[in-house]
Amino acid sequence: MAEQAPEHTLPGVSYVMPVLNEVTHVRAAVDSLLAQDYEGPFEVTLALGPSIDGTTELVAELSAADPRIKIVENEVGSTPSGLNLAIEASIYPIVVRVDAHSVLPADYTRIAVETIESTGADNVGGIMDAQGITPFERAVARAYGSRIGLGGTKLHVGGEDGPAETVYLGVFQRQRLLDVGLFDEGIKRGQDWELNRRLRASGGTVWFTPRLKVTYRPRPNLDRLARQFVSTGVWRGELARRFPAANGIRYFVPPAMVVAVTLGFLLGIGGIVQAAVGATPWLLLGFAIPAFYLLSVIVAAIVLMRSEGLRATLWFLIVLPCIHFCWGIGFVLGYLSLTRNITAHTGR
Repeated sequence: MAEQAPEHTLPGVSYVMPVLNEVTHVRAAVDSLLAQDYEGPFEVTLALGPSIDGTTELVAELSAADPRIKIVENEVGSTPSGLNLAIEASIYPIVVRVDAHSVLPADYTRIAVETIESTGADNVGGIMDAQGITPFERAVARAYGSRIGLGGTKLHVGGEDGPAETVYLGVFQRQRLLDVGLFDEGIKRGQDWELNRRLRASGGTVWFTPRLKVTYRPRPNLDRLARQFVSTGVWRGELARRFPAANGIRYFVPPAMVVAVTLGFLLGIGGIVQAAVGATPWLLLGFAIPAFYLLSVIVAAIVLMRSEGLRATLWFLIVLPCIHFCWGIGFVLGYLSLTRNITAHTGR
């Protein structure tokens, strides 16, 4: 008697990951894909940019060790270009976007595919669970996961299952990606938000579920963190200017804070000048604005960093203003088109 075919066959999955100068993190990211408990077929496509830190050699080693790992050359080196090249080279109907800084839990793909099948969503994603190792990274991770840090969106602090504006990374129906034209390669940061905007505008659904939680490794030092958030802010400002109706008010809070604190500080200096010339120094009241901001940062450090130790707490006092001011200044530059070469802002 012939064996009956299974009633339900799991769809194949293509993991796509742009990689550029990620020798420290890429092995852990790839290992997390190979360790998934999903029982359907899968492939891993790494879009390799022109790296100079040993990433090229490491990726070649990983590919030689496992035939399911493929490499496509990403000569441009940008994230959206790499994603598009990897998606175009993929063969399976489900596309899982992976970041070289991320580590997927073993049940990630299984839960994501189940959610797509139960909701019919075009894209499913969850929480960016920032986890640091050094005191600096732990301070950054706390800022990421707090409402005062990155605004309290679902992808950072969690929330209930349901439709969302955007999600972290994303697990997509491949055909829907092709239908809307893949990632916009002219957008170097925020391209996931812009793609999700097109998916929703075409009648599709972006679905958030807290069951998907991806470990994310923050930037390891202040210089790289600052560059990341200036670039993120520049592109968020650019996107807010291009698509004004699609942006919530929360995107304008950091630049408004930067302007208010700066203006308050300048007014306070004006008050010192008033006092020096014998006039009534009423402009000293301007110092109340930066003082209130500083007090907010100190209170946040006390509340959020109680279990992280003194060094991480002290770093938090630096990290949180760095995130706020770099993002806010970048937003102003992008929104007012004050940056000469916006495509240079990649945050790497």
